[in-house]
Amino acid sequence: MGLRINDTVPNFSAETDQGTIQFHDWIGDSWAILFSHPKDFTPVCTTEFGAVAQLADEWAKRGTKVIGISVDGVEDHKKWKGDIESYAGTGAGFPIIADKDLAVAKQFDMLPAEAYLPDNATPNDSATVRSVFIIGPDKKLKLSMTYPMNVGRNFAEVLRALDGLQTAAKEGVAVPANWNVGDDVIIPTSVSDEDAKKKYGEFETVFPYLRKTKLPG
Repeated sequence: MGLRINDTVPNFSAETDQGTIQFHDWIGDSWAILFSHPKDFTPVCTTEFGAVAQLADEWAKRGTKVIGISVDGVEDHKKWKGDIESYAGTGAGFPIIADKDLAVAKQFDMLPAEAYLPDNATPNDSATVRSVFIIGPDKKLKLSMTYPMNVGRNFAEVLRALDGLQTAAKEGVAVPANWNVGDDVIIPTSVSDEDAKKKYGEFETVFPYLRKTKLPG
């Protein structure tokens, strides 16, 4: 059974380039993003880690910790970070998990239980380790997305999705397609018109089941 939305994510102990972590303890009371890669020193992944590094201030504004994972070891991670930082033009302060035994990848259902890395493994041997997991302070999975190796992930979309999740959780609303901060939000169908008026003020009724409003501020 794969990891599903609102499942509690696995709590694992792992080595990173910044020391040993216990995952739930590392998350603490923050939001967290785990982003995975099939191998160090690969081209698309280097650009993605660079993009994450460049967004450090944005993650911090949202009270969100980010952590990478790759199937290589700690020493490779430390060397690779030099390339990442050179490419990004900034420091990469987030840790990278060393998942050489594939234990974390399997717990997050990125690889089947019987998977193993052969000698002289290539990225193709762990190609499905290309996922993003957004996790709430309650340690539950809020969103996941998986990309192929030849298409770089759009971390502006990850940031937008994080904003949507945090807004929905804080305000008790939903967000529509292509939503960005400041756009109208959707009032849940479980809220009556009367209660919606009290809670949100003015709102637009597009259909009886689709009501839009703007949040204060």
